[in-house]
Amino acid sequence: MGEAIRIIGIDPGLRRTGWGIVESLGNSLRFVASGTVRSDDKAALATRLCQLHDGLAEILHTAMPHEAAVEQTFVNKDAVATLKLGQARGIAMLVPARAGLVVAEYAPNAVKKAVIGVGHGDKKQIHMMVKVLLPKATFDTEHAADALAIAICHAHHRQSVAYRMALAG
Repeated sequence: MGEAIRIIGIDPGLRRTGWGIVESLGNSLRFVASGTVRSDDKAALATRLCQLHDGLAEILHTAMPHEAAVEQTFVNKDAVATLKLGQARGIAMLVPARAGLVVAEYAPNAVKKAVIGVGHGDKKQIHMMVKVLLPKATFDTEHAADALAIAICHAHHRQSVAYRMALAG
């Protein structure tokens, strides 16, 4: 049947970046860990990005995942907030890429569909289904729960043709 694949899901945010790690073996999923990397909202933007980078790098060094998945950002009405979120997302993609991992990206609706079965739903539904799919899961923030949902989504989609091609290429 092979070895379990350790997946880190990352929910990027400038204040709080959630992370969640699962192991996937065949059709089974197992909760490994989750948490939230926080930045000091009183610090300069560059310092905050460094804090996110260093926090994620430490988690990757400790947990040693095989694959990574990051949620795509959505554009909201506040262009400045969207730009800052994009910078945090860049860190969320850079850290696993620098660690040699292929980084998959998923739209929020794809994550919801993978976890709750439909592309639209509220955070409570997602968090409830994360607990159903990973009964031993614990999470300190909604960002960590969202990151677990991203990891679950990747576990469901990792065998897709596009992902297999990315690994080969």
